[in-house]
Amino acid sequence: MEEKMSKGLKRMLLLLNCAMLGLGNVGGPLLMRLYFLKGGKGVWISSCLETAGWPFMMLPLTVSYLYRRRKEGPGTKLVLIKAPVFLASVVLGVLTGVDDFLYAYGVARLPISTSALIISTQLAFTATFAFILVKPKFTPFTINSVFLLTLAAVVLALHTSSDRPANESKLQYFLGFFMTLAASALYGFVLPAIELTYKKAKQTITYSLVMESQMVMSFSATVFCCIGMLFHGDFKAIPREASEYMLGQSTYYVVLVLNAILWQLFFMGAVGVIFSASSLLSGILIATLLPVTESLAVVLYHEKFQVEKAISLVLSLWGSLNYFYGEFHEINKMKQKQDAETDVA
Repeated sequence: MEEKMSKGLKRMLLLLNCAMLGLGNVGGPLLMRLYFLKGGKGVWISSCLETAGWPFMMLPLTVSYLYRRRKEGPGTKLVLIKAPVFLASVVLGVLTGVDDFLYAYGVARLPISTSALIISTQLAFTATFAFILVKPKFTPFTINSVFLLTLAAVVLALHTSSDRPANESKLQYFLGFFMTLAASALYGFVLPAIELTYKKAKQTITYSLVMESQMVMSFSATVFCCIGMLFHGDFKAIPREASEYMLGQSTYYVVLVLNAILWQLFFMGAVGVIFSASSLLSGILIATLLPVTESLAVVLYHEKFQVEKAISLVLSLWGSLNYFYGEFHEINKMKQKQDAETDVA
């Protein structure tokens, strides 16, 4: 059961979450790649940073509590989350931690322009798992969009040799490629699984509850990655990496902190879009922001932009635009149907 909200407030909330998702989705990968390019080597460190910003969520939760307390009085509950949603959030958090590691491994091995294109296939996985778990209405436009984005990844997979960094073996490169693809598939499952959790929850789903659930997920993912860091000896490696970092020791820590903040914005935005709209729209926005990440990677890091990347980019854009056109078409059809029913009444 969802909280009743005015259309204006829900639209404003959707725009705010789209902005957070966009900032995190573009800035997060670029900063993560900067960490590796300038001397960072910790895959577990990077994966941990993707959710280590969970304490920042205390700010919106505190504001939300004070707002509810003003409306409801001293008896206002401090924590809204109940056991079923909490347990589901823990499981989804661990899966997010696995996804963080897979993605960080890919970013460590691949140019960001390549990994971003691979991540665009997440839309295909999100659409498939959404169909299985939450059963949204599929249109020919949605199916065509999924096909085009899948084809974009295939084009990349068939032409990868010229994109491999000089200091990496073919095995390392292909491991990075398939780890990134696995990360795309796993997060494509996590998004509709979050939506399913909201639908099956036996309590009213408010924005505060969504933020609480996301904090539990981020904390669980961080614990998972910290265990990986502990076994890999990465906690001891941080001071050494900082002292050897090409941009300086202080810049190293700035990069780590900004990584954590931007990735937390991404996750907050992703679940916020699911709450305000759907998991499919969240996946679409991630895929649509691809050209921005692509362009900045080429400009900032002087990455190669071969013909196959251009073809893959065009296919990805075509797929995303196809989906948005289909959604616009469906909204118009619904409006026409509602107007016709009003006229009859």
